[in-house]
Amino acid sequence: MVFSSVTFLFYFLPAFLISYFAMPGVRAKNLVLLAFSLVFYAWGGLANVAVLAVSILANYGFALLIQRQRESWRLKVLGLAVAANLAGLIAFKYAGFLAENLNVLLAPAGLALPVVHPALPLGISFFTFHAISYLVDVYRRKAAANGRFEEIAVYITMFPQLVAGPIVRYSTIAHRIRTRRTTLGRVSAGLRIFVIGLSWKVLIADQVAPIVATVFDETAVPNLAEAWLGVAAYALQIYFDFGGYSNMAIGLALAMGLKFPRNFDLPYGALSITDFWRRWHMSLSSWFRDYVYIPLGGNRRGHVHTALNLWTVFLLCGLWHGASWTFVIWGIHHGTFLVLERTRLGAALRAAPPALSSAYVLLVVLSGWVWFRANGLDEALTLFESLAGLNGMGPLSVKLSSQLAPMTILVMIIGWPLAMFGLPQPRAGWMPAKVRSLLYATSDTLVVGLLYTLCILSVAAATYSPFLYFRF
Repeated sequence: MVFSSVTFLFYFLPAFLISYFAMPGVRAKNLVLLAFSLVFYAWGGLANVAVLAVSILANYGFALLIQRQRESWRLKVLGLAVAANLAGLIAFKYAGFLAENLNVLLAPAGLALPVVHPALPLGISFFTFHAISYLVDVYRRKAAANGRFEEIAVYITMFPQLVAGPIVRYSTIAHRIRTRRTTLGRVSAGLRIFVIGLSWKVLIADQVAPIVATVFDETAVPNLAEAWLGVAAYALQIYFDFGGYSNMAIGLALAMGLKFPRNFDLPYGALSITDFWRRWHMSLSSWFRDYVYIPLGGNRRGHVHTALNLWTVFLLCGLWHGASWTFVIWGIHHGTFLVLERTRLGAALRAAPPALSSAYVLLVVLSGWVWFRANGLDEALTLFESLAGLNGMGPLSVKLSSQLAPMTILVMIIGWPLAMFGLPQPRAGWMPAKVRSLLYATSDTLVVGLLYTLCILSVAAATYSPFLYFRF
């Protein structure tokens, strides 16, 4: 089920909100949240629910076992628990990829492994990382293992973040799962954030999606203009699609009295790749920092070890996104620039004019998106040739030109400043504080209402498209 679908907006969400707020206590509210979350997840297939149920049961037991062990055994049990979680992720997501690559090595000996690509359960990367963070937090004594099974089930299955994040640490939300308070102000603020996220997805990301599909999926050899248009459109699509989902999840959580971490902070406005990763998919970046980079030694063992740690983290980050060499190269691409920025390049960027640093970041990020979005290595290399002008400089194809409707052009023009700088902040001027506050509140309500109306009209008039991060 997709947040921007008729089923969710007109049926599931109203039914959930009515049922949730009708319950008198937190425990009853949790049971409602759990029931609706399972229905939400089962919409993608009952087999998915079976995988999710095994993960919940196993990690519920593992956490209690870790807490009850003597100190000498705690790390061993944690290692077993993390290995079990990763084994499930590898079996579903990477088994076919590993077999294909091992067969290349085994071919000279006349051997071959069976290549099987199991159906990927929705959001398995996300709920696996949620589970691991819970186990590690219990091991580090940042949180106590929870004996209430339904609360662990709620933590892992909460439908706002179940299939595409943000990644919520158990230690940061444990107290709110058991005791939380909902107010009219929080519900109002949460629903406003939800509408903003919905408008990002429906009015911006979905608007440029046909351009991306045409360039990456339907044009064998794009020319210079087509390639740059496709990459620029994809950069907007992935930001407003994933950022929109994150805002919708954060808004729904706030309405329920929960607090999810912010996941994006104007990443295209960064002045270095290091800064970009402090702003892009922040919950994933911090997860890798705290659970992989720092345990590996972080930057405490000299420049060589720091570089190796960064490359290791971003190699894993690339693989986390998908079982493909293009994702591996995308991770190495970003890891390489993070390493370079720890040399004189970093000092040069800090001393350079902001416009130059911004151009550098956009060039690195856009070239990285080529690897991320391309359907294979050959397609990525062809697109790089096109970006360099090696495949001609003619006009746009007839199909691509027809997709540049006035609304799409307007979205492209508005989208980039919005992604880089956000909305301009109104000046206080001469107005009294009470008048200014009333004016802002009124205008905000009108804008949110207009955005919601436009989203509903768009959703009702067209078929919805799934969120890009559902595939991970």
